[in-house]
Amino acid sequence: MPDFALLAVFIPTFFFVSITPGMCMTLAMTLGMSIGVRRTLWMMLGELVGVALVATAAVMGVASIMLNYPEVFQVFKWVGGIYLGYIGVQMWRARGKITLPSDTDTNPRASNLTLITQGFITAIANPKGWAFMVSLLPPFINAERDVAPQLLALLSIIMVTEFVSMLAYASGGKSLRIFLSRGDNIRWLNRIAGSLMIGVGIWLAVS
Repeated sequence: MPDFALLAVFIPTFFFVSITPGMCMTLAMTLGMSIGVRRTLWMMLGELVGVALVATAAVMGVASIMLNYPEVFQVFKWVGGIYLGYIGVQMWRARGKITLPSDTDTNPRASNLTLITQGFITAIANPKGWAFMVSLLPPFINAERDVAPQLLALLSIIMVTEFVSMLAYASGGKSLRIFLSRGDNIRWLNRIAGSLMIGVGIWLAVS
């Protein structure tokens, strides 16, 4: 298990980043309104598998660098910290608009396999998702402990957070869409998540 102090930083950071409207969340909301929450669960299954694959690859790849090339990992920490800070600044500057998938992406007659594939591809084809996982997850892995239990704990948190967030978007439907479209609600979500990202980036660079 990771240190509780690290989890106290990781959980709120990932929660606010996850709950902020993005490709997967807006897809869940749109599918929830067009085909229902129950069928949207198939898309969520594919998305969770994709996120787990991305997170596992990110942690294992960087953990290998951490153990075999500690000097390179120090440089990587600085680059990762700067990148997280950059993401945080971009989230602060974001205008906060919702980009909804096209009608062809929300075909109510789509098969369960199609929905699973759609969620999986959405998760693994997002370069920002890969960069985010590579930058954020490794700092929460302690090289002096077994990697597997720590990875399992972080993956469990990620899976639960992602599922709860997508379920909230799928269930919220039109009411949630109106809420997110009103005023600066999305902008404030972006700013909270962006502030946490900047903080984690600074902590990563100086730790």
